[in-house]
Amino acid sequence: MSSHVVPDRYRYAAVPHVMVDDADAALGFYREAFGARELFRVPGPEGGVMHAEFAVGESVVMVGDAGGVFTAPNAGGGPSVGLHVFVEDVDALCRRAVDAGAELLQPPTDMFHGDRTAILRDPSGHVWIFLTHQEDPSAEEVLRRAAGPPSGTGHHA
Repeated sequence: MSSHVVPDRYRYAAVPHVMVDDADAALGFYREAFGARELFRVPGPEGGVMHAEFAVGESVVMVGDAGGVFTAPNAGGGPSVGLHVFVEDVDALCRRAVDAGAELLQPPTDMFHGDRTAILRDPSGHVWIFLTHQEDPSAEEVLRRAAGPPSGTGHHA
């Protein structure tokens, strides 16, 4: 994609993670309405969608069934969108954020998808998922790990 279509300042943007009541139906809607391409899907342990990614144009959006710290917008209450941001040292960022007043929802944890992940809530109530990339498991390996005993506690990270 040429630089005039995506300004450089947005090239490394935070990735939205939309939480809904029925992620499978939402993915179908995004395909039909936006021409979205599904890139990846991890089924939930009891059915549904734990995590999926789709693209509209060159923009990637994550989606999953609401649960844990997230509620769907039509359910009211908590946040329905998490912001995924890759950082160099998630442990250091997490310590700094907690010292500054962030609420720790999940401590830095090595996750099945190959990233060390922490989940924080800022004082405004927004949920942030910070990740430090550690490895590139194949899609098959991610699915195998997701189906087995979890190596981390993060449901939607």
